[in-house]
Order: sequence, then C-alpha cells, then structure tokens
Amino acid sequence: MRAHLGDQLVIESPATGITRRDGEIVGLHHEDGTPPYDVRWSDTHEVSLVFPGPDAHVRALGEEPGPGEPDRAPGPGDIGRRVATERERQGLTREETARRARMAPDYLAYLEEHPGDPSLATLVRLAAALGTSVQALRGGGVDLPPGRGMALLHPELRDLEPEECRALLSTHGVGRVAVTTAEGPAVVPVNYEVVDDAIVFRTVPGALPAAAVGAEVAFEVDRVDEAMSRGWSVLAVGPARAVTEPGEARRLTERAHTTPWAGGERELWVSIRPARLTGRRITPADG
Repeated sequence: MRAHLGDQLVIESPATGITRRDGEIVGLHHEDGTPPYDVRWSDTHEVSLVFPGPDAHVRALGEEPGPGEPDRAPGPGDIGRRVATERERQGLTREETARRARMAPDYLAYLEEHPGDPSLATLVRLAAALGTSVQALRGGGVDLPPGRGMALLHPELRDLEPEECRALLSTHGVGRVAVTTAEGPAVVPVNYEVVDDAIVFRTVPGALPAAAVGAEVAFEVDRVDEAMSRGWSVLAVGPARAVTEPGEARRLTERAHTTPWAGGERELWVSIRPARLTGRRITPADG
C-alpha cells in the first residue's frame, strides 16, 4: 500500500464492502508512501496514527469513489488559494507558516495546491498563524458589511503609535481615499502600494480617485476579524499629487504587486505623502 498527502484511507466492511470509516491522509511517515499514516477521520475530524489492516485501501486524490463510498468534498480550492495569497502578502514561507500553525509543511503545500476541506481546528490554527480569521479563509461574509458579529465582553480601544500605523499600512492592499468633488465629499476604494513612505495608487484622469490630486486628502485602511470581534483602522492625511515624471511612474509600475481590480488602462499614478498618521485597535481588555 502506498499513498500521497490528500489521498483518502477507506475502511470497508469485509462482509458487505460498505465503507465503515474514511479519512484524509494528512501525514506520511515514510518517503515511499508506505504505512503508517496520519489520518484525519471524516466523522470526528480527529487525527490519529493508523496502521491499515486488510479491510483498508487508499483512494487517490481525484479518483472516483466506489460503490457505497461517500463522495469527496468538492471545491475549487478557494481556501488554499486564500491561504497562499495571505501568506505571500505577508512575505511568509510555507515552512514558517506551517511552523506557526503546527502542521507539516507538506500538508500546507497540499492545502494550497489542491481542492481540500480542512477541519475547523486546522483553519483556526492557519488563521492564527496568518493573523486573519477562519471566516476570511473560508470567504464567508464577502457580500456583508463587517461588524455584524457580537462585540467583545470587555473590549479595549487604544490609539496606535505612528510606527504601528506604518507597519499596518504594510506594502499594498485595498484602502479608501476620501476626496472633495463638485457634488460633495466622496470615498472610493483603491488598490494601493506603499513606496518610500508614500501611499500610491493608479487611476484614470477624470475618474473619482483622481480628484485627490492637488488637495489634502484622507486615506483609510482597516481590517476586521469578524470571528474574534476585533480589528484596527489607520487614517493617513496629507497632500496628494500626480506622478508626472516618466521614470518615477515607470518605477512604481515595475514595483506594483497587483494591477487595479477595476481593470482597464489606469496609468495615472497618484501619490499621497502622509503628514499625519493615526490609528485605533480593538482588542480584549486583557489582550
């Protein structure tokens, strides 16, 4: 018997051939894939060391289930893609992330590269390792406004120091820029980068974000952990200018991590040099 990470171990009744128990192989103890295996059982989600007997067989990843066997959990691998995206956004290696989440690097690689249905305990550890929430890794609540969950029993709201604010702005992401227009104030989300302590984003001349040019504007970025009822926000205020020097614009384009989600030709770079950075964080009172 040989197996790979992500295969299923199926135990059948010798008399009827009906599956009595099955689980996902989440750990190998020999490089050639021979037993024993660490198996996460589908009925309890617990992981145990298994020495398969004659009533067990391995069903390879992607193999159709036989008669009497339950279908494997379908899915396009969205959880794995979210894990990989957040890990790479933070500049973490698989080895470091696996160490933080107390799991084998090979299993993390499997989760990132294949459709999977990790247990709640696995998701909790991954969310903690990445500083995010289980809900975010599952993609839940993307169409709902944040903050609908219960508040903490004893929350603490504290101001952030400027250095903490700079760290949370990180290198790129999605934030909101507040501008003044002929119709009144407006707030619009943009994909942004932080380059040489300046917040930069791409837009189109005449578009709403371009109204920032030549004015003092506010830029806000935040994160809410719905599951843990905590979060933070950072507000940057400063003058905005258009990046007109071709070399500087080319350098920003080359260093950009992503293209604007809105698509289209967005070649006008806008730079905001923060004159004031403030922020707040909500945590448990004893956190």
